[in-house]
Amino acid sequence: MKKLIIGILILALIGVGCVYTFKIDVYKYFETENNTNTKKKVVKVQDSDIKNSIFKDCYNKAVDTVSNMTIEEKIGQLFLVRYDRNSTDKFKEYYPGGYILFAKDFENQTKESMKTELSNLQKNNKYKLILGVDEEGGYVTRVSRYPAFRESSFLSPRNYFDQGDLPLLEQMENEKATLLKSIGLNLNLAPVADVSVNKDDFIYNRAFGYDANKTSEYIKYMVRYANNNKINSTLKHFPGYGNNKDTHTGIAIDERDYQTFVNYDYLPFKAGIKENVPSVLVSHNIVKCMDEKYPASLSNKVIGELRNKLNFTGIVMTDDLAMDAVKKYVEDGNAATLAINAGNDMIITSDFIDMREEVLKSYNENKISEETINKAVLRVIAWKYYTGLF
Repeated sequence: MKKLIIGILILALIGVGCVYTFKIDVYKYFETENNTNTKKKVVKVQDSDIKNSIFKDCYNKAVDTVSNMTIEEKIGQLFLVRYDRNSTDKFKEYYPGGYILFAKDFENQTKESMKTELSNLQKNNKYKLILGVDEEGGYVTRVSRYPAFRESSFLSPRNYFDQGDLPLLEQMENEKATLLKSIGLNLNLAPVADVSVNKDDFIYNRAFGYDANKTSEYIKYMVRYANNNKINSTLKHFPGYGNNKDTHTGIAIDERDYQTFVNYDYLPFKAGIKENVPSVLVSHNIVKCMDEKYPASLSNKVIGELRNKLNFTGIVMTDDLAMDAVKKYVEDGNAATLAINAGNDMIITSDFIDMREEVLKSYNENKISEETINKAVLRVIAWKYYTGLF
């Protein structure tokens, strides 16, 4: 009996130890003295925040890494920066989380030259980078449009599906992932999870073109194909583009009722989340039924839907905050501050230095809490461990 009691006590103590590791206030920093009597900041994470996370097995390593980062380094990690090969030496001093490449970056290049360039980029940055591209196929191709990378551009996933159903779609997605990884990319900002069956919709040419249920099936397989090929995918554009106009050129105000999103637009995102998609991109549409004041990318109410209603635990990122939809709506230069306070983990931007300085200034003025920054950067670093970058 005594041995049984002792065994129970040991198990209880082990359990308490496990809870303690993650039981300090959510992502709250505290200071401890080390052996040299200097103070080091240590991150502790609450278990309830990670136990269901897609990156849960990587959080302990992420905590160790973030504990040794300065506030400037942490803020830099929150940005996915538009790539400019002439600026990377300057940008590395600001510790970007990663880069997003566009078609012009592959023009006049070869597979070998890009592989060397991106490999050197990884080596020259203190923290490994997320390197992404929009290689959706069809209307949006960044890499395969150039013969040096592929004889012909990838067609749209809808086209491959219509030609050969899932087997051909899987074959093409496997080839796409192989191509992107071969030159050093680790993120494809695809698939498009928007539901559109109307050819007059702005998003129709990039969407699957079928109803919500069939689009959900398609998204399930697209995420599965990416995961099987060990490349990151991104569902976009949450909470669903619908029949709204292009936010690259102006504000899109979505007048649809809430149940339309719940019963229609959310379904493909739910399917992708169930398949463990690691990231979701949020649109700049103003969705009036959720938040009349802010674009979705800057709205804690919209991102709350993604976190709390769809139970997404991965990376939430904005669409490019330099788009006109944001520029025209947020006139006082605080878009990045609003984005982080809304719950985004990463900001896509073509204006890295200014936005990074804005966030640092907001932090110093207590407009963004350290807890908020820690919560986001821990998820970003955990994602990088999950991806195999560290």
